[in-house]
Amino acid sequence: MALSTPPVNNGGKTPSFRSLDPAKYTSLGDFINTVNKEDNRDLLIKTYGNQGITGFLQMTGAVKASGTNDEVQYWEESRLHSKVTVTLATAASAATSVTGSIASGGHVLRDNDVVLVNGSVRCIADNVLPSGSYSTATGSVTLIPLAGSFGEGIDAGAQDLPIIGNLHAQGSDQPGQFIESNVIRRTNPYMILKETFKVSGSQATNIGWINVGNGDYRWYVKGEMDTRQRFLDKREMMMLLGENGTVTVGGKSVGGSEGYFAAIEDRGIVVSGTDGDFNALGDIDAIITELDKQGAAPEYAIYANTATMLQLDDMVAQGLASAGTGVTTGAAAFGAFSNDPAAAVRLGFSSFRRGGYTFHSKSWKLLNDPTLLGSSDFKGAMIPLTTVVDPKSGNRAAALEMNYKAANGYSREMEHWMTGSILGVTNTNEDSLQFNYRSECNLITRAANQHVLLKKGY
Repeated sequence: MALSTPPVNNGGKTPSFRSLDPAKYTSLGDFINTVNKEDNRDLLIKTYGNQGITGFLQMTGAVKASGTNDEVQYWEESRLHSKVTVTLATAASAATSVTGSIASGGHVLRDNDVVLVNGSVRCIADNVLPSGSYSTATGSVTLIPLAGSFGEGIDAGAQDLPIIGNLHAQGSDQPGQFIESNVIRRTNPYMILKETFKVSGSQATNIGWINVGNGDYRWYVKGEMDTRQRFLDKREMMMLLGENGTVTVGGKSVGGSEGYFAAIEDRGIVVSGTDGDFNALGDIDAIITELDKQGAAPEYAIYANTATMLQLDDMVAQGLASAGTGVTTGAAAFGAFSNDPAAAVRLGFSSFRRGGYTFHSKSWKLLNDPTLLGSSDFKGAMIPLTTVVDPKSGNRAAALEMNYKAANGYSREMEHWMTGSILGVTNTNEDSLQFNYRSECNLITRAANQHVLLKKGY
């Protein structure tokens, strides 16, 4: 008779008798280690802290608005006063007049206008040709000093002359030309961002060792949350770093949109230098002087990398330690924080006042992250905290405006939908679930001339 017996399964361990000598004992762990429960800690450690970088635009007062076209159109006024570029034909000092040529491209000089030559010599314009405001042709002019002579050396060559007024004789007619107000039309197209995350049905039912939040141990939930955060981060970075233009990718036309940094580089204040830019008060003073020229707001937020923040802290500390520097902190304005200094502190801002401006500074996570802009040429930005521009109507015009395509209840600000046949979704036959993200957006930077971009030197 043949008898088949089950194999002996000892888990790969060879049984042994225990000896009375403790040195020869076989440990239970060695004998049946595979059935021991692992000492697992299910907390997921935030090794790099909160890695999300979104929030900059909201913190700086950027407002949201919807759009119904492929681009946003907005208007900015030009300078109320204009300079005229005149190239003096000859040098002059004791002369009673000098002739010059007017650059083409829209000069606004008229007979009897008074201009400032060499920064101090007042001259009246005569024989301005061709006549007419905003002429596009090259013109000519005779400049006559009001004092009778120039009284100082006037070099031949081009000068930008401010028009400070005009003078007319008794009984003379009104000017035959007038200056029409100019306005600048700006546009910025929308850009489309997309992202996807996918999980199979089998993976969706696997329970892991790590608590990904609220007692959920399904790892795909962590993957979906990270994908969403990456998408939000990339959307904000594109509104900061995007550039206007169209390229062909995969045979299709892909359009970009002007981001915050590009707007400042095009028509704002750019400060380039080494990491020692803020070693002295003169560094911030140079920026303040330029802000004054641009009619800037009295309150600014400085978002910068840690190295620049440390320089600012040292600069303020040195200023407070030196008599007569005019650097103060207690007199700082906190209008952007509802006049509550404690609110500024809670949000991580440190503030100081200089030259009539209040600066609220804060470390910018984006510029410290080595996987993002930590090694880029960008060091920080100075954003005007404008709130109300019309004291009568109270109409708010934020410096930054985030726009999203939307119409008739359908918004493309942050679209999120799922396709698949698991976890309650039944719109395809695939044994999986796909998470989809889409946004069509752009950023409008109003009065970019009042914004400051801090960059490394070259």
